[in-house]
Amino acid sequence: MDVPAFRDHLLPAPARARDLLDRLTRAERVAMLHQRMPAVDRLGLARFHTGCEVLHGVAWLGTATVFPQPVGLAAAWDPDLLRRVGDAVATEVRAKHAADPTVSLNVWAPVVNTLRHPAWGRNEEGYSEDPHLTGHLGAAYCRGLRGEDERVWKTAPTLKHFLAYNNETDRSSTSSDLPPRTLHEEELAAFREPVASGAVAAVMPAYNRVNGVPAHLQDELLAELRSWTDRSVAVVSDAAAPTFLVTLQRAAADRAGGAAAMLRAGVDSFTDDDAASHLTIARVTEALERGLLTDDDVDAAVLRLLELRIRTGELDGPGADPYAGIGADDLDLPAHRELAREAAAKGVVVLRDDDHVLPLTPTGSVAVVGPLADAVLTDWYSGTPPYVVTLADAVRERWGADRVEVASGADVVALRTTDGRYVAVSDAGERVVADGAVAGKECRFEVADRGDGVLTLRSQASGGLLTGGAWPMRADAARVGGWEVQESFRRHVHADGSWSLLHLGSGRWVRVQRGTGAVCAEARTLAEAERFVVRTLESGAARVAEVAGRCDTVLVAVGNDPHLGGRETQDRPHLFLPEAEVGTWRAAVEANPRAVLTLVSSYPYVLGPGVADAATVVWSSHGGQELGHGLVDVLTGAVEPTGRLAQTWPARPEQAGDLFDYDTRRQQVTYRHLPADATGVPAFAFGHGLTYGAVRYAGVEVSADAVAAPAPTRDHPPLHPADPASPGVVTVRVRVANAGSRAVEELVQVYSLGCADVAVPTPVRLLLGYRRVRLEPGTEAVVDVPVDVTRLAVWHADGPGMLDGALRVQPGEYVVAAGPSSVDLPVRTVLAVGDAR
Repeated sequence: MDVPAFRDHLLPAPARARDLLDRLTRAERVAMLHQRMPAVDRLGLARFHTGCEVLHGVAWLGTATVFPQPVGLAAAWDPDLLRRVGDAVATEVRAKHAADPTVSLNVWAPVVNTLRHPAWGRNEEGYSEDPHLTGHLGAAYCRGLRGEDERVWKTAPTLKHFLAYNNETDRSSTSSDLPPRTLHEEELAAFREPVASGAVAAVMPAYNRVNGVPAHLQDELLAELRSWTDRSVAVVSDAAAPTFLVTLQRAAADRAGGAAAMLRAGVDSFTDDDAASHLTIARVTEALERGLLTDDDVDAAVLRLLELRIRTGELDGPGADPYAGIGADDLDLPAHRELAREAAAKGVVVLRDDDHVLPLTPTGSVAVVGPLADAVLTDWYSGTPPYVVTLADAVRERWGADRVEVASGADVVALRTTDGRYVAVSDAGERVVADGAVAGKECRFEVADRGDGVLTLRSQASGGLLTGGAWPMRADAARVGGWEVQESFRRHVHADGSWSLLHLGSGRWVRVQRGTGAVCAEARTLAEAERFVVRTLESGAARVAEVAGRCDTVLVAVGNDPHLGGRETQDRPHLFLPEAEVGTWRAAVEANPRAVLTLVSSYPYVLGPGVADAATVVWSSHGGQELGHGLVDVLTGAVEPTGRLAQTWPARPEQAGDLFDYDTRRQQVTYRHLPADATGVPAFAFGHGLTYGAVRYAGVEVSADAVAAPAPTRDHPPLHPADPASPGVVTVRVRVANAGSRAVEELVQVYSLGCADVAVPTPVRLLLGYRRVRLEPGTEAVVDVPVDVTRLAVWHADGPGMLDGALRVQPGEYVVAAGPSSVDLPVRTVLAVGDAR
């Protein structure tokens, strides 16, 4: 009996997919359009579903290595690091798949939406505000996820979210309105390199509309994206997007019409109605019967999905799968722990060191204070780390536990009802009742103020957070988390100083039941809520000042909780640190000026009154399980600081612009368009990050005095040319010297500062390329940075459509500059570009 072609691993994937498609019935083909595809036993096909979340480690599937958030990985400016992290994550996906074959090898990552505005609730998920750096790092992560085997993919990466998605507020109904230049130069550019690299199996459209049309119906743009590669690229919908197309966006009259419109636009898979695939099947079948779709439309979609599955080796025998040796125990490997620590350190950015406090010498005593002093926080797309190393853990390890003091800065309070009973918690946290007559340990709560009136309360008796996710309430939550957070409350302070607590997860007020004293989140109105008399047993600020004052050095660890005040579905209310955390910093630095403001966050802050004068500032994203080691490695100089910001930190909120206005050039926002005068100087620029040395830029020159303008193109050249000797590539040579006493690693950045007297104005500044160099003390080096001249191109519209036009390099004299950041560019030269004709 002949082996079916789809089982012949020696054949190309397209031929195998076509053979398999031809063997499926119409009903079987339609059934494959839903995220959860049924088994086809007669062909030996198992059940399959799209989607395994791997943003910075395997998420939602139990224990897995947790690497830094993408915004932190990007701060390394190191594509090889991203590739190695992607490879480790792919290994752990394969391990999960070995334990449970229903775990999908179609992974949903990376996110390559540009970080246009720091108020975006999902800022942590992206890499950079620069589309080319975003695409370059995203392509590297994809290569790691895809693996090195020429035929079988280790996992099949999916890019998210196409296109122009950067606000959570009303995300499914708002329109991201883009002029053609912004579309081509800043949005499509972020997706181009990953797709063109051949390491992308699928793309997920965004929830929003683009210029009024839902992203899931952007047929021209999806066709444009697919034209960038000769490989098949599947398109999978975002969760519930097919529903929103009808209910929120009103782009189709009914669900059958919406399904037809999506398939005709090029969407292949419906992530909708959870596991109820029969609903999608019924709608597509109805669309076929009504003539809204043809069988060819369905076949085109199914063919792409089958190619995706074939690439993962699903239909090959074990002997033909190079990854078959990865077993269920290949999780939390020693190499993955080492890589997590390396990544955490490489993402640490020294923002300011005016008093030369850094690097710290591990002598004397250290106070580690603040809400993130002894905590490692995870976000919605994190896995469950096998262990965590907090900042305090790492400091104790380096300095010795007897020389370290820790204080969270939280007030310790007791809550007394109006009839005189204290709220008490059992040791296990399963009971929360108002029956205590005296404020003993069981009545003590640590109150963390997360800003804007949002609180968490941790019981000192149980060690757990108070949660309204149970009825009656409990105090046994290990962390703030979940899609609907159950551990946060908003405080309402009455005129007499008493508190009422609104449980944010349910929208109900906390009350105490008569008789039993059970504490429940069940009151519908403020009038029904309990009014607690708050007795402060310990001042958090006083405790911080106390420990800071008696130690030689103080590390003040503040920042955000990734589940509060900015996350998926919720944009940030503002860009400032919470006032309580500003208070923690002031209490520490006023008690001990040798203080380091250690920011751990998913996004930039505007450092306003109270923190703007901090002399020593260090930033890390939520750095995963090795956060503490990564921070201390850099703070002590055991690892030289190499982190650089991939996103501007504004000096003022208005410098970031309007969250809902996507015309960056008109708004003069992002590093590309910030004014060249003093009004455009940010607090910390794109590319900024200090070393512990003294690097001096001595000169810059270009390898060619003049070049001809390349022919018009639709291509977005990668940040680093594949072949530095290819036509159209010039070499920018930058001379740098280290006058300090320590070896340093400098990130040499090259920018265009534009060209005068051109028809289409160029960006104020534009990253052209970068290279890292190690400089020993007292040495000088020439760093060669290859630059594709096509990177100077701007979009010229040739018609009314979004795709009518081309990228053109305009003749003229371009100022090329080099330096340590986008605004600190001490050496400059000129590149003359002549008319190609």
